[in-house]
Amino acid sequence: MIDIAVVDDDRMLLDGLVSWLGRQQRLRLVGTAATVGGLLARPGAAAEVVLLDLVLRDGSDPEANVRRVRAAGSKVLLISTVTDRARIVAAVAAGADGYLTKDHALDTLVEAVEAVAAGGTAHSPELAFAWANDTGPARPHLAPRERQVLRDYASGLTLKAAARRAGISYHTAKYYLDQVKEKYRQAGRPAPTKVELARRVYEDGLQP
Repeated sequence: MIDIAVVDDDRMLLDGLVSWLGRQQRLRLVGTAATVGGLLARPGAAAEVVLLDLVLRDGSDPEANVRRVRAAGSKVLLISTVTDRARIVAAVAAGADGYLTKDHALDTLVEAVEAVAAGGTAHSPELAFAWANDTGPARPHLAPRERQVLRDYASGLTLKAAARRAGISYHTAKYYLDQVKEKYRQAGRPAPTKVELARRVYEDGLQP
């Protein structure tokens, strides 16, 4: 059973979600609110996953909302009718664990929540499209060899094996990987570990 909370100011949608979630055996709704502040002011332990509307009517900043929810100990799955690529990319870069539009089937929502709760990222065609078409400074430009070494290394290969696949020396592969890490650091999305590099590969749509 996964404890979830919902932050959304669409009363009709929220009522529908509450009714539907009440019949779910894998998800348990532990709180709802129209704002992040309202959710965080509630007593009790933080939900494992928070479904967070990307754009709320209180005018709050989506990135700040993501950071506040994450700081409180919950993972964040963005849900929205908004398909603004820049906002989606910025919110995911701020720490959101996935993004779904509200027209997805509810079974897809359950699968996304389970993926996020397990420590993964909930991908959707909309999120992949947003990352693939993002040209902002948060998405660093990687040279073809840097991208190849990053993908192979993040997929689970050792750096030595990634170098061998690319037909380059270990030291050259390490140089490329160090360049990748530096570019992400300068973009404000540091990824010093293999796990974090793998997340950047998924976030930025760099999979083969």
